[in-house]
Amino acid sequence: MSGTGATPPTGAPEAEPSPAVGDTAAVLDEAGRALFRLGRLFGRQPPPQILAGRGGRAVELSRILVAEAVAAGIAAPGEEVTVGLVADRLAVDPSTASRLVADATAAGYVTAAASPADARRRRLDLTPAGHELVAGARRHQRAVFERVTRDWTDRERLEFARLLVRFVAAVAEELSVERRA
Repeated sequence: MSGTGATPPTGAPEAEPSPAVGDTAAVLDEAGRALFRLGRLFGRQPPPQILAGRGGRAVELSRILVAEAVAAGIAAPGEEVTVGLVADRLAVDPSTASRLVADATAAGYVTAAASPADARRRRLDLTPAGHELVAGARRHQRAVFERVTRDWTDRERLEFARLLVRFVAAVAEELSVERRA
């Protein structure tokens, strides 16, 4: 660390000094490293006491992701939530999405029925347990955001939230374009 004499908490990596405001390349490089680290941190299983499923056991993260993808609903009028849409939202191939959906269905979070529009497809919906799982995941996400930004002003918090949503949408679009190419 810098010459403050402070030491990081046990197990915490030592923070790199922030680059000068005028050093745009260094700030952008630091942002890239921060995003990589954030991905690793959020890729871990949430604490079981927060996202406990039926019976008090931890819910598989993949089941939460599938339930969130189904809960996001349709992207355009006339569409249905299908395995293909879940695959797009999770950025996985259709066969992987099919296995994940089958697991979430077997666990009781999702239902799959023949599509009225095309019997070759399965229309996905959340079960009551799936709705509870999504609500619990969203409470957890909000709680983490509020804890992490507890020392921020309301203005900083809202501006960061808006920019984060915009950034994630742009990344999702970019990755979607790359997968189709």
